[in-house]
Amino acid sequence: MKRAVLLGVLLYGLLVTGLTLITGEFLVLALPLLVYLGAALLYGPGKLQLTATRTFSADRVFSGAEVAVRVAIVNRGRALEQIAVRDVVPPALQVIDGAPELLTALGPGEQTVLEYRLQGRRGRFDFPGLQVAASDRLGLFERWTTLPAAGRLLVLPDVIKLRRLAIRPLRTRAHAGPVPARQGGSGIEFFGLREYQSGDPMRWINWRASARHPHSLFTNEFEQERIADVGLILDARQRSDVHSKGESLFERAVLAASSLADLFLGDGNRVGLLIYGGFLDWTFPGYGKVQRERVLRALARAEPGESLVFERLNFLPTRFFPAKSQLVLVSPLCADDLAALVRLRALGYQLLIVSPDPISFELDRLDPHPQLELAARIARLERAPLLRRLRQAGIQIVDWRVDDPFDSAVHASLGRTPHWLRSVGAGR
Repeated sequence: MKRAVLLGVLLYGLLVTGLTLITGEFLVLALPLLVYLGAALLYGPGKLQLTATRTFSADRVFSGAEVAVRVAIVNRGRALEQIAVRDVVPPALQVIDGAPELLTALGPGEQTVLEYRLQGRRGRFDFPGLQVAASDRLGLFERWTTLPAAGRLLVLPDVIKLRRLAIRPLRTRAHAGPVPARQGGSGIEFFGLREYQSGDPMRWINWRASARHPHSLFTNEFEQERIADVGLILDARQRSDVHSKGESLFERAVLAASSLADLFLGDGNRVGLLIYGGFLDWTFPGYGKVQRERVLRALARAEPGESLVFERLNFLPTRFFPAKSQLVLVSPLCADDLAALVRLRALGYQLLIVSPDPISFELDRLDPHPQLELAARIARLERAPLLRRLRQAGIQIVDWRVDDPFDSAVHASLGRTPHWLRSVGAGR
């Protein structure tokens, strides 16, 4: 448009000068400019009447998967000699093939297609539309508009397959499952002895105990195994997140939460998710593949947040979780979290904490320096008493160095149950 204004001013000056001086040379000089401007007005873009339709090869993928994007643009108006289209791609997504822009011409009723492939990290991404610029071939007149082409891409967090973990909540549900129920019945683990009852299998008879009581028979009783209620809590407080060289500790916490949810749901347990940060994002407890999808979608949109109300864990809403159920907290932990976590344990919840280590995360991403090593030692000395006091309260802890494989870290910490935890019946 600036070129058109400049051309108009120049043409006007030549015409005024020629008429004022009554000199034909100036009018002759103005003639090519007049033809040039007239052609631009004749073939310039009119009102843009475009429609766009966006499709994805998949609107739900896991982190790192490729997605093909296709945007079909149809011209419902007059011919457009030159049209430039640019798709607005969310910054967190990376275009790996093709280009989200094109330059073409569109006749009445014609269609053009914009295609490219992208991938990205976990998140929910909205595509607002297209930026369109139409102009004549001379580039004198342009029309700009934003063309609606809404679309949403959901990138789910990665899931690491874990081996079965032994949890021992104080209360289980009625259906059979993998969790010991602290009640005698059919099972695998020995639970105790009782008098023989009609119908008991012969292989259950404890002949050694029966031999000591000639007039009685005793049978072995096994511990029932059932499913349990598992409350998964993701710490999304801004103060507990650490950023270093473009990486976030919160992303590791999301990875741990998604993997644990997949494990517990795969074992048949009822799982609910609470994201505790700038606000409370609660996914009601459920079973199976449908609940797994709900949990992963909630984790996909999880972001760290800051709130004066939820700055500490004191306001964890325990009414969301059934009494005496299993709670799993994924959190780097802060120094003032001790009292709130001990209170949960005192209320009868069996508590497991998976703690991505913020010290090793930041240390491994900074350049080596003697003062840095000293600072790391001081930070570890401050963190160690917190972990020790939590373990003394009967809380299981996985202190995860995030550069180590998560499955190895979990089973190294929970492979054998400490003797003090066996005494309270919290592990196998």
